[in-house]
Amino acid sequence: MTAPDPSGQLAEQLLRLTRRLHRAQKRYLDPVGITPAQSRLLRTVAHCDHPPRMADLAQRLEVVPRAVTTLVDALETGGSVRRVPDPSNRRVIRIELTDEGRRILRELREARRAAVEDVLAPLSTAQRDQLGSLLDELMAGPGTSH
Repeated sequence: MTAPDPSGQLAEQLLRLTRRLHRAQKRYLDPVGITPAQSRLLRTVAHCDHPPRMADLAQRLEVVPRAVTTLVDALETGGSVRRVPDPSNRRVIRIELTDEGRRILRELREARRAAVEDVLAPLSTAQRDQLGSLLDELMAGPGTSH
């Protein structure tokens, strides 16, 4: 009989927790009418100092440019973003949030908070603080790219 593998068990727990968080987020995002990938693109645009180019978005999201085009097309159709020419080079197209996009981002923040609250509900404030510290340590550890 082989001994239990604590690292393997921990990895499995983390994967299950990640899936549970994704399901909770999807449940809260559905009423907003946006996919998780579209949500990620909106958040990325919002965090840029200047409206990004499509290539910038693809790099930040770590996806192929075609995937960004598809996401931007859908978000533009919904009125959340718009394509605008770069003021210094009119051949370059940049993506900016619209007022509707900012409104949706506010809804998304609330949806994400509610989803996380569902998952973290069993934990006390002290346990949440401890979990946050442990996750920070893991994110800053070897093999990460910040």
